[in-house]
Amino acid sequence: MNNKVLFVLAAALASTASATEVTVYNSNLGLVKETRPFVLKNGINELKVEDVAAQIDATSVHFKSLTAPDAVTVLEQDFRYDLASPDAILNRYLGKEIELERPVGRDGDKRETLKGVLLSNAGGRVLQANGKILINPLGSPVLPELPEGLLTKPTLVWKLDSAKSGRHQGEISYLTSGMNWSADYVMVVDKDDARGDVTAWTTVSNNSGATYKDAKLKLVAGDVHRAPTTRGDGGRYRAVATRMSADMTENMKEKTFFEYHMYSLSRPTTLADNSSKQVEMASAAGVPIKKLYVYDGAQGVSWSDFGDSGYWDPGYGLQSGKKVSVFLEFQNKKSEGLGIPLPKGRVRVYKADDEGALQFAGEDSIDHTPKDEKVRIKMGEAFDVVGERKRVDFSSDASKRRFVETFEIRLRNHKDADATVTVVEHLYRWTNWKITDSSAKFTKKDAQTVEFEVPVKKDGEAVATYTVKYSW
Repeated sequence: MNNKVLFVLAAALASTASATEVTVYNSNLGLVKETRPFVLKNGINELKVEDVAAQIDATSVHFKSLTAPDAVTVLEQDFRYDLASPDAILNRYLGKEIELERPVGRDGDKRETLKGVLLSNAGGRVLQANGKILINPLGSPVLPELPEGLLTKPTLVWKLDSAKSGRHQGEISYLTSGMNWSADYVMVVDKDDARGDVTAWTTVSNNSGATYKDAKLKLVAGDVHRAPTTRGDGGRYRAVATRMSADMTENMKEKTFFEYHMYSLSRPTTLADNSSKQVEMASAAGVPIKKLYVYDGAQGVSWSDFGDSGYWDPGYGLQSGKKVSVFLEFQNKKSEGLGIPLPKGRVRVYKADDEGALQFAGEDSIDHTPKDEKVRIKMGEAFDVVGERKRVDFSSDASKRRFVETFEIRLRNHKDADATVTVVEHLYRWTNWKITDSSAKFTKKDAQTVEFEVPVKKDGEAVATYTVKYSW
């Protein structure tokens, strides 16, 4: 078999991938690994592989022969992406004669050909024809051939030195941008907001510039670090939980990978270019949930609001709002119906109205959540529960190095059911503090935050007060 026949056979074999695996990270990154058959002769070979991603990180490309890894050496590898666009083709004909085919006659039903030398293709076409310079002459270029070096598809090219001739199985891998995935959760809560059915979906997007047919798909969840670079490298959501189980579905299998979690689709799938695909990941029925009302009237107060000496200002920390936030909270535990690693994503919550139709109730984003951890979803602001915060007493004594102030928090519940509101207070005036009097039991959450649980009767009002002493 001569060299020409060998090269043609190698190209034909390389054009068909026998196996493809795609790993997608939730950080605009994909790892593509393909196994392809090819034929090599002894000595130097050039191998071309088309249908690869247009957004390849060329520095990440790797090739090896699985058949004889010690007998094949990679001498050079190139990523060629000078594609045959109309401008790229015409630019190769600068200074050469081209033809323009254009309509003539009253009805434009006849054609004529204008020949001339292409002088410029930047911002418009400039042609020298019949001793004249023509600016943007009418007509469609007719060219004899595709200029050498231009490609119709992004192509990887290797120069290989092989000590073993014949058929090889080769593994090609590379990183590419333009691929991403996210988790989307649907929670349908019951009429009492006490339990919810949860379904997790993965949405995989592929804008890498290539289609991956019948690929083995893996998804990695976690915060994967990537070194910074200075060069410019180049669905519809379902509202009903249809499958309920406490574990991952048969579609998707989960396992630990390094310090991350990997989710593998149990069947091959096709990731078409410029498309999104949604696959069910997991589901659980009857997960216990808790509805929380939180009033953080002075949210956002900090020393920077008043400068470095703000804590001396009698007006420091008096900001107040009326909004009471609503949260849903559940435990990601097996005993609660879940207990699986939940990738970061968006949670949409639905609830049936009086006619039984599901209505959208709110949404929030969650971070990566390991099993046995708590998940809290902010739903919005309560319509019928409001708060009011004001300071009712203040004194300072520089000689005794102390401030003393008293706050009053009023909560009004216009609902037809009792509610318990968590009142959050930030003790930012100074680092040394002590609550000397309080009408409600409080919990210290951190060095400068306390919380009060305040029950409020339906159509009623509750008042909570506390006095704090700062000292230095």
